[in-house]
Amino acid sequence: MNNDIARFNMIEQQIRPWEVLDGQVLALLSEVKRENFAPMAHKALAFVDMEIPLSKDGTPDQVMLAPRVEARFLQNAAVKPTDKVMEIGTGSGYMAALLAHQAASVLSFEWDPALAQQAIANLQTAGIHNVEVRQADGSQGAPADGPFDVIMLSGSVPEVPQVLLNQLSMGGRLLAVVGEDPMMRASVITRTADQQWQTSEPWDTIAPRLKGFPEHNRFAF
Repeated sequence: MNNDIARFNMIEQQIRPWEVLDGQVLALLSEVKRENFAPMAHKALAFVDMEIPLSKDGTPDQVMLAPRVEARFLQNAAVKPTDKVMEIGTGSGYMAALLAHQAASVLSFEWDPALAQQAIANLQTAGIHNVEVRQADGSQGAPADGPFDVIMLSGSVPEVPQVLLNQLSMGGRLLAVVGEDPMMRASVITRTADQQWQTSEPWDTIAPRLKGFPEHNRFAF
């Protein structure tokens, strides 16, 4: 099966049934070649409904998220051409590439040096020039570079830090998977006033943890 057929099947059989119906998002998923952001060893899995390992040793918290999760996040983000976007968890650069096609600029943080370099190379090969990848812990965001219209956490966190919410512009949206395995929900948090945010939790999913976000204290009795 060639990549174009596999991509079409991915969209029609995985992504549309997950209530991703935005025409611009679906067109973008056809345009940005997901297989070019998958590791060489796993390119055959680029269109499969699963998380793809990114590290050579198969570390479970370094993955490309499943296509339907990426697509639903992109739809919920409702990115506009004038938006300034921050992503935490660059991975292979695929989500940054999708965001870059819709936004004015993307600042993306990746803690792993090898992944950061690979993402930069992938984005350059794809001809994308409005993404800056920083190899750093992104859990505190980038206050000096904000505010941001969209903040995308490409992984899960126990809770969303206030320091990130403070970096949203008025009307800005933060998207993350929040909670504890096996009970996690996608959260879309919108800044509605200077010190006011509104949260919706439109769907359930599970995602690996992002680095740098502290876990809740666990007490043993």
